[in-house]
Amino acid sequence: MQIAYDNIIFSLQKAGGASMYWHELIKRLQIRGEVSFFEKENSNIFRKHLTIQAKEELCVPSRVLRYFPFTQRLPSKSIFHSSLYRVSIQKNIVNITTVYDFTYEYFVNGLPKFIHSWQKGYAVRHSDGLICISENTKRDLLKFRPHTDESKIRVIYIGVSDDFFLLQNKVQHLNQNFECLQNKKYIVFVGDRSPYKNFDLAVKALQQFSDLFLVIVGGKPFNQEESLLMSNLKDRVFHFAGIDSSKLNILYNNAFCLVYPSSYEGFGIPVVEAMKSGCPVVTTGMSSIPEVAGIAGVYINKLTPDGVAQSIASLKNLQFREEVVRRGFLQAAKFSWDKCFEETYAFYEEIYNMKFGNS
Repeated sequence: MQIAYDNIIFSLQKAGGASMYWHELIKRLQIRGEVSFFEKENSNIFRKHLTIQAKEELCVPSRVLRYFPFTQRLPSKSIFHSSLYRVSIQKNIVNITTVYDFTYEYFVNGLPKFIHSWQKGYAVRHSDGLICISENTKRDLLKFRPHTDESKIRVIYIGVSDDFFLLQNKVQHLNQNFECLQNKKYIVFVGDRSPYKNFDLAVKALQQFSDLFLVIVGGKPFNQEESLLMSNLKDRVFHFAGIDSSKLNILYNNAFCLVYPSSYEGFGIPVVEAMKSGCPVVTTGMSSIPEVAGIAGVYINKLTPDGVAQSIASLKNLQFREEVVRRGFLQAAKFSWDKCFEETYAFYEEIYNMKFGNS
């Protein structure tokens, strides 16, 4: 069974959940059978940890190529899996598409939404197998593409890296790597700060605590609106962009909690990373998040600054906090990149055999 991967996500993201997912699949796929990779030169932080030989597809910029069908000639009866909604138009090819989320459909307007939704719809219609990374994403797929054949959809949860674990001497690690956080109690906010992530609620909630600092990981530099929003926090804000998983693990280990007040996620990787690191998670019961957080999440009852602050404050009860951490370890153990890959590879075989038999 020959497999081809289109690694275009590495050119479109320097970091991010989709490129992390793709990196983890490649790590495991390269030791299975015949596989070929197609990509352009990139600076993705996950790609640099892979030792693979990749071919260039077309001499056009990735921001343009991303909207083209895959054009390279593959061996007959190959499996083609794109990292971002592309399909091979060659006959006798099995097309597999991973559907991450429906963020554009819910939260973006204008031409970008139209183009993205059209491309996603084309990929869905012309794929033999569809992987959804959560049950919520599957529900959204059937909502926005109601004529999709449900039998070709498989929900395969993504995993959590072994880079996240409970550290011995965690304070020492913090002091060595983040001297500015020494002797500080902080909450951590991870990811981009799109409006549906409700970053403003985390900031406004923090203003109710005089003893807590805010550590922001990832995302772009602060814009004027964000800077104004955080002006009342004075010197209580720290921003770290482009840090690797080992340093993020240190931040999780030493945090008072992760605050993740998102209204929508395809999965929500930071939730399970934090739980695996022994960090309590304050989050919402919306979209896919309850699938990931389970009974380990400290759910925000009302999505307001006061609601977020109440959930944070509940963790000052030491007995409750310890129970949340214990449940988090149990919940995080349900998610594994090895399990994700094995289920993905089994899905390849299933769809391949349905189309071509056992040839």
